[in-house]
Amino acid sequence: MTSSRWSDLDRPPLNEAALRRAVVTPDSLWTALDVVEATGSTNSDLAARAAAGAAEGAVLVAEEQTAGRGRLDRRWSAPARSGLFFSVLLRPGDPAPARAGGGAPSDAVPVHRWGWLPLLAGVATATALSRAAGVDTALKWPNDLLVTVDGEERKAGGILAERTGRTGVVIGIGVNVSLRAAELPVPAAASLALAGAQGTDRDPLLRAVLRSLADWYDAWRAAGGDPAASRLQQTYAAGCATLGRQVRAELPGGRELSGTAVNVDGDGRLVIASPDGEHAVGAGDVVHLRPAR
Repeated sequence: MTSSRWSDLDRPPLNEAALRRAVVTPDSLWTALDVVEATGSTNSDLAARAAAGAAEGAVLVAEEQTAGRGRLDRRWSAPARSGLFFSVLLRPGDPAPARAGGGAPSDAVPVHRWGWLPLLAGVATATALSRAAGVDTALKWPNDLLVTVDGEERKAGGILAERTGRTGVVIGIGVNVSLRAAELPVPAAASLALAGAQGTDRDPLLRAVLRSLADWYDAWRAAGGDPAASRLQQTYAAGCATLGRQVRAELPGGRELSGTAVNVDGDGRLVIASPDGEHAVGAGDVVHLRPAR
């Protein structure tokens, strides 16, 4: 039998028209929302649209990604309609105009604070999923989304931010929603369903994440990108499962650093206390060595 977008009744397609009506409103950050059946990477596609002049607030959602990318050039794949795979275009380097019914105008955010955007997206996504899906969602530095399955922390999603042009950043978000155990790409992966989600309807989950992301982005912009004044830094630390853990940071150039993760500094770097002092890590892969207490 020929398969179609309706062949898996547990995974209905997103309702593009209803999502657009709910999300693209005069008082919203979001200016456009498109859903495509399949693409290689929503980040790559949206970056191309940004280069062609797309406005801030464009959202591109794929029912399936065939060449999704994660941090450190890792690949992200999942069955069609089994998760949320989308990218958003933000332009923190442009002054923000006032929006009807809400957002006040704000100046461009200094480039040195743009590094907080992937962490902001992590906070927004984790808090939205915790509320909308009823699944306790934590963050592994910098922005892996963790859930608990059978008493074990596992990764259910991730975030990739890429600069585009002088003023723009494309943020890609991928979340496993309804993946079954046999469909997981690796044993350490998870999905909201496996973590006991109250529901796996992707439409309200996507709306919740976009609302949360807009709220956090507006607050961060209004504070000039200051992570403390916008309460982003405090909220990130409160939801970060890495802090207080014994970790090993695998750094660029093949170096490693082991110690206790003690803080996230004002630049979004992970501070690790080792026998020879504290070190701020801005890039690399962090491995949790000790379970959370």
